[in-house]
Amino acid sequence: MHDDDIRETPSTTPNFRTELAAQLAELVPEAIADGKVDVAKLQELLDGDAAEGNERFGLFWPGKKRALRVAQEQTTATLKPDFETSKDWDKTQNVFIEGDNLEVLKILQRHYHGKIKMIYIDPPYNTGKDFVYNDNFTGGVQHYLEWTQQVSGDGKKLSSNSESEGRYHSNWLNMMYPRLKLARNLLTDDGVMFISIDGNEVANLRKLCVEVFGEHNFVGELVWVKKEKASGVPPKNMLLPNFEYLMVLQRRKPFRFKGQERSLASYKQDADGRWWRTMPIQATGAQNSWFSIINPVNGKSYYGNWAFSEDRIKQMVEDGKIRFPKNDDGKPVQVVYADEMANDRSPLFSNLGRFDSETSTKQLIRLFGGKKYFDFPKPLDLIKFLVSQATDDNDIVLDFFSGSATTAHAIMEVNREDGGARRYIQVQLPEPLDGGSEAAKAGYKTIPDISRLRIDLAAAEIQSDNQNLLVKGHPVDTGYRSFRLVDSNFSKWRVSSEIEPDALEQRLLGLRDSADDNATPDDLFTEILLKQGFSLTEQISPFEVAGLEMRAVLQADGDIAVLAYLDEHRKPTLDQLRAMVDEIHGGKIIVLEDAFHGDDELKTNLAQLCKSNGIELWTA
Repeated sequence: MHDDDIRETPSTTPNFRTELAAQLAELVPEAIADGKVDVAKLQELLDGDAAEGNERFGLFWPGKKRALRVAQEQTTATLKPDFETSKDWDKTQNVFIEGDNLEVLKILQRHYHGKIKMIYIDPPYNTGKDFVYNDNFTGGVQHYLEWTQQVSGDGKKLSSNSESEGRYHSNWLNMMYPRLKLARNLLTDDGVMFISIDGNEVANLRKLCVEVFGEHNFVGELVWVKKEKASGVPPKNMLLPNFEYLMVLQRRKPFRFKGQERSLASYKQDADGRWWRTMPIQATGAQNSWFSIINPVNGKSYYGNWAFSEDRIKQMVEDGKIRFPKNDDGKPVQVVYADEMANDRSPLFSNLGRFDSETSTKQLIRLFGGKKYFDFPKPLDLIKFLVSQATDDNDIVLDFFSGSATTAHAIMEVNREDGGARRYIQVQLPEPLDGGSEAAKAGYKTIPDISRLRIDLAAAEIQSDNQNLLVKGHPVDTGYRSFRLVDSNFSKWRVSSEIEPDALEQRLLGLRDSADDNATPDDLFTEILLKQGFSLTEQISPFEVAGLEMRAVLQADGDIAVLAYLDEHRKPTLDQLRAMVDEIHGGKIIVLEDAFHGDDELKTNLAQLCKSNGIELWTA
């Protein structure tokens, strides 16, 4: 049996440092020596393109190097399906994840790398009162589990970040840096990211975004007005900011807003009912197209620097698209018909105008039956605007600071309005609610509890609307699959890389079973699929073959793409394995390593059966 006859499911998320080195080896093989990158040689090859010495332009803060390593560190963590809190599991393409977004972003890398069209986040603003994810750079998922009390311990990852702590800006940047690095990887080449922020960190965030995305991928900085009248106690300096910012970053290809629909207010209607207006054709810059335009009616000549070529102008005159002045002081102009405009939309101003935060809060209170469950939710209309400007049918939108789930609500609304089938992935830390809050008094425990409630209530409104069934013939997807961040379900994969080699060997020898006995087949299958690069919305079905209970991934036509046997306590017979092979045509078969019970002959026979039938055999 050859090693390549059986493939082993990776235990961790991708190793970005190794992948980067591999890319460098492909691009500049002469910079690789003994399998390692020769940094001095690489700098020599770059010559004048490499920065010299330690003095260079950039954003620096305490902890930056460690924050970068955090983004590159692998995790064995996985996502556990939560059927109880899900809605329309078998039909929906939407996902809601409870967990530390840093770990979740790593888990999403294998399948969703380069697949997300739009990311919107509303991170903590670092006002000194709101929470900042206090990554201590050790333990990964372990500290998250301690914080959520899934295991014993007192390590917390969430705390307020006050200026008196001395690392006010550094703490916030250490939180944002690795998350932005990982988020960028998920965007499509033509993808875009929007980040909400206020004045506390806007300057640092812009520099950070330029570093992560590259200066040429910084699209712009938008502002939106959140209130027009001052209220409450005036600030000490009597200056009340009434707007917030939106950073806009593109992944690689130039991003263009769709723009606003053009108004017909500046057009006139002719006798045939067509809308028209005039536009200048005189060049405003160094066009250097100097020539004369001749009025064919009276032969009058108009010499000037024009925005179009001489041949183009002559054709426009012949087509009646040039209107000549009635007086001697005028200039020829172009006649434009609204129905002939290639682009019937006008550009946006970077000041988007008003999206009333107070109105959005009142709307949400109404949705919750008169109760205030969220403070300072983002205006629904603002997120709808961004979604409609940046996405189209079937695009995926990610929000990994989900909060009140405004993004999920906005996507359902936009899909209802234009018949789209956009999908969302929402990620939210299971932050406990204040015991005195209205939501806590109503029996809810965490922010995800009321976030899902908001999605359900918004969905109920949409489903009661007659417009739910649209011209494209499909209803709005108002469901979601819920997942929770957990450590690996496989004991052998939970070993820390910090364990000494001798201790590691003893630890492995002491592991009898591959899988946690508390893990369900769905838990195991979800983890294996994620680590092999499948999505969170695969069509998964229980399957029985020759008396063996299995799990299958079904293709759109119902054929089996993956068939998995996940019971390590029951050793299958060769006949049962042969029956499994007969059920699938191509695709993958996955078997837990310990299901063979050390029978290498049985394992070899299955490998040969799979190979002769064009099937990939994987173990876990």
